[in-house]
Amino acid sequence: MRYFFHIGYQGTHYNGWQKHAGVQTIQEVFETALSQILKTPIAVNGCGRTDAQVHASQFFFHIDVEREWDFDLFFRLNKILPDDIAVFDIIAMQGLPHARFDAVQRAYDYFIHTYKDPFLSGFSALYPDKSLNIDEMKKAVALLPLYNDYRAFCKMPDRIDHTICNVTQATLFVDKTGDRLRFNISANRFLSKMIRIIIGRLLEIGRGQLSVAEFESHLINKQTPKIIIPAYPQGLYLSKVTYPYLDIPAKPTFSGLLQKSETTIWQPI
Repeated sequence: MRYFFHIGYQGTHYNGWQKHAGVQTIQEVFETALSQILKTPIAVNGCGRTDAQVHASQFFFHIDVEREWDFDLFFRLNKILPDDIAVFDIIAMQGLPHARFDAVQRAYDYFIHTYKDPFLSGFSALYPDKSLNIDEMKKAVALLPLYNDYRAFCKMPDRIDHTICNVTQATLFVDKTGDRLRFNISANRFLSKMIRIIIGRLLEIGRGQLSVAEFESHLINKQTPKIIIPAYPQGLYLSKVTYPYLDIPAKPTFSGLLQKSETTIWQPI
């Protein structure tokens, strides 16, 4: 029997999703916990990968078991998981759907704060730029759905089959004070560090170090720059994963620290 697990995690203290020898990862935490509870080795197949210190407000993985458990697995699993990892749903699936290969769309959010705030550290990326040109950044963001080859925004494009990504939407938001930014993007797939590289370029545009025309030229010419500096990982969240047969709203609405208050409203710009 195959089960999908709907989860979320705060990735600050983990070396990403995928299991690696000698470091702590989200996948390893789940395989260890499930194997302990179910008393048999359990392999976990995730919907994708997240880098070290990157978060997920929505993530799915699947497991296969020979027979259904006869106890409250949801309760037991959440009880032994660390506080920065949570299970929201356990869903019995028909057939053999795949958590990674069947996903048709993924969405990410990236949060930036422009002033030092100890309560945002680890949940948002600090870039102390008080005079970002938001209008120019917005123009660059509007270009993203118009192109589908993101070779220039991939750290190691020659290691993969292709660099085609169908971006369905990209939006930049700012809070009422102008001190915090949120970037949201959806696509059928993403390349390694693609979003963090885009954020790095957008910040360069905001500072006047890169023009919108130069940004677009990367999309047109598909040339990987010699120097690529991805934005900090802690601002990035995998926030939505959609399947043809499964479309569940994300459980968290992000940290209350990011919202600041219940009345905070992100304004599109």
